[in-house]
Amino acid sequence: MPTVFTRIIDGDLPGRFVWSDDISVAFLSINPIRPGHALVVPRVEVDRWTDLDPATASHLMVVAQQVARAQQEAFRPVRVGMIIAGLEVPHVHLHLIPIDSEADLDFRLAERSPDPAALDAAAAAIRDALRGMGATGVADSPS
Repeated sequence: MPTVFTRIIDGDLPGRFVWSDDISVAFLSINPIRPGHALVVPRVEVDRWTDLDPATASHLMVVAQQVARAQQEAFRPVRVGMIIAGLEVPHVHLHLIPIDSEADLDFRLAERSPDPAALDAAAAAIRDALRGMGATGVADSPS
């Protein structure tokens, strides 16, 4: 049975994509800890990040850097933090979270019912920043 992330990648479930290439995608979290909270996900289903092949692991980090630079531009946080927890969905994903302090890296802060318009605006801001940086993997559509 495909993971929820595979279903999002395949278009069976909606997602607010900011990045898409042959190896990975990035889309906004449906329960953001902070505005602009994004997930970088490989297209291939791998449960643990330690089981990724080195080329895919490296690619995810390169994409994460580009998306994080766009988040930095769009939201002006002190930093963009990254968490690889992997407990809630058995499909590798890197959480990229604009933060102003380490206290912002707390999953208990996740919004349970975020405003869809705010999510759309955050995704658009990240895509615009990526385009402004000349990134080649910018997702074409909001979902």
